[in-house]
Amino acid sequence: MANCVPPLAVSASGIEILDSTGKRYLDASGGAAVSCIGHGDARVVEAIRQQVAALDYAHNVSFTSEAAEELAAFLCDATPLPLEKVQFVGSGSEAVEAALKLARQYHIERGEPGRHVVITRLQSYHGNTLGALARGGNVARSRPYAPMMVESPRIEPCFDYHCRRPDESLPAYGQRAADALEEEILRVGPDNVSAFIAETVVGATSGAVPPVPGYFQRIREICDRYGILLILDEVMCGASRTGPFLACEAEDVQPDIVTLAKGLAGGYQSIAAVMCTQRIHQAFAEGSGRFVHGHTFMAHPVACAAALAVQKVIRQDRLDINVVRQGEILGHLLKARLGHHSHVGDIRGRGLLQAIELVADRGSKQPFSSTRGLAAAVDVECRARGLMVYPGTGTVDGVVGDHILLAPPYNVSCVELGQIVERLGDAVEAVLGKG
Repeated sequence: MANCVPPLAVSASGIEILDSTGKRYLDASGGAAVSCIGHGDARVVEAIRQQVAALDYAHNVSFTSEAAEELAAFLCDATPLPLEKVQFVGSGSEAVEAALKLARQYHIERGEPGRHVVITRLQSYHGNTLGALARGGNVARSRPYAPMMVESPRIEPCFDYHCRRPDESLPAYGQRAADALEEEILRVGPDNVSAFIAETVVGATSGAVPPVPGYFQRIREICDRYGILLILDEVMCGASRTGPFLACEAEDVQPDIVTLAKGLAGGYQSIAAVMCTQRIHQAFAEGSGRFVHGHTFMAHPVACAAALAVQKVIRQDRLDINVVRQGEILGHLLKARLGHHSHVGDIRGRGLLQAIELVADRGSKQPFSSTRGLAAAVDVECRARGLMVYPGTGTVDGVVGDHILLAPPYNVSCVELGQIVERLGDAVEAVLGKG
């Protein structure tokens, strides 16, 4: 483990975190895109207090709770997509594990036990448990544990900035990137494939990479052709982080299974969710009648109450609309401050999930050497200026590439956005010069 001892956080309010030395930080990344409504919202604190006083815990095998039932209904109502069943777990990694198992057992229930392979993408991230890690494409995180993991076939990501050819239109590139899935399915054998999993908007590994138009529609067509389930990982980009409740709503695609976590309870409690269609649920209902899976703290009443309160705040304060509006402002500010910097190659994202990618040469998009530790250096300068960001490395291929991810709270003000961008700009210039 690293020897560096982080500052001791003692309190937080709104977008600010205070450490034990009295230093204040603008939390411009919500930790890891978690604190979606800021810190210390009294409505959420009171909801947690009331739930603890009424029912602190009841084992999910024996009981459900009003908080869990109301939250499930709320989530299903929050999206126009036909996702009608919900299971609550404790983290994004657990949600992905549950989704993978759900897809596997679905095929068993339907009499296709040979379907067990999950295809995923390079430069993806689906969690840190072994099962989720094995289905991700984050080289740095998975390499130490590779001998312990079941290998999962991967296709190239949908990464316009690095992968689209100069003479290729966005729709043409989207189709080519999606067609790689069909090629892999045929290589592995269609009867062996259970599901394809992808982040709708890629989060930490590549830095806020949205899909190009038509990509996921083509992916859906391919999955349907071969009877494969489409799992969309929205642990980071879901729960209104990009505007709509689910990021995939903007892609005009209907997944079979979706995972949610970070913005679900906004850091007030640990909770995640797996949402699926009635078709998936019906296979279990007409088959064995049970999902062979479980955790001790699933559907924890206090966590469900916290998540429900957070989601109600988002709806009552119309923060999903604010995400779109403030996201546009954030993008404009970043481009005005850093868009002409010779080492800022790309500024991208959607809503309040945005990133800058740092490059050695803008023309060739050549990344800096991984030995330079560039993202970490910018992070150090940001912290010195009282700014918390989410640095990332291995952006391009898992080894080289640097980016800085921003994910401020949905209620961030224009003044706060200006402060975030100014401090980030100063930090970049402290490391790389005026550019």
